[in-house]
Amino acid sequence: MLRAIVFDFDGVIANSEPLHFTAFRDVLAGEGIALAEADYYARYLGYDDVGVFRAIDAARGAWARADIDRLVARKAVRMEELERDVSVLFPGAADAIRRAAAAVPVAIASGALGFEIRRVLEREQLARYFTAIVSAEDTPVSKPAPEPYLRAVSLLAPACGGSLAAADCVAIEDSRWGLESARAAGLRTVAVTSSYEAAALADVADLVIDSVASLDVAALARLV
Repeated sequence: MLRAIVFDFDGVIANSEPLHFTAFRDVLAGEGIALAEADYYARYLGYDDVGVFRAIDAARGAWARADIDRLVARKAVRMEELERDVSVLFPGAADAIRRAAAAVPVAIASGALGFEIRRVLEREQLARYFTAIVSAEDTPVSKPAPEPYLRAVSLLAPACGGSLAAADCVAIEDSRWGLESARAAGLRTVAVTSSYEAAALADVADLVIDSVASLDVAALARLV
């Protein structure tokens, strides 16, 4: 039976991918690098911040780890500026989280920075609904590797009686990277078409929905 639900954050709960693009674009512009929106969504959306800067620099090899850390810090500051005094939640996301948490323990597995996730959840008074939050800092590798979801399942286990099988959990994702990560970890997968069209996700998802607002816990239960 369905025992836990794990949400991605950006692109599922928070409509923050456009803000991430803007923040990356602005920081990279200071380095003399132009980032097109189409390239961000096609090539970089699934990475954490370190992964984006590494991927952009892969062909040049110009940045040391200290340079990348500096760029990640600048990008985080820009994100905070862009989020200030606005709600970045998708319509219906808060209600979907409350419905899910009323049924089973819920967690987040995300490539976003932990303080960025918690900042939004605390502002929206949603932090208390999550049993665990796995962010970019919490695993040695990010999506599409399975580690973020494996860690989320392990952190959810105490709330599920001490043991939890990944196959009894459902992941809610908006990208192929995230869906592949969840599937590799053994979770059932639901794709939300907030960032990509259904055709780009259907082959790696057990279910496709048009928005997190339409999340149906009974439908998730049928998946497992």
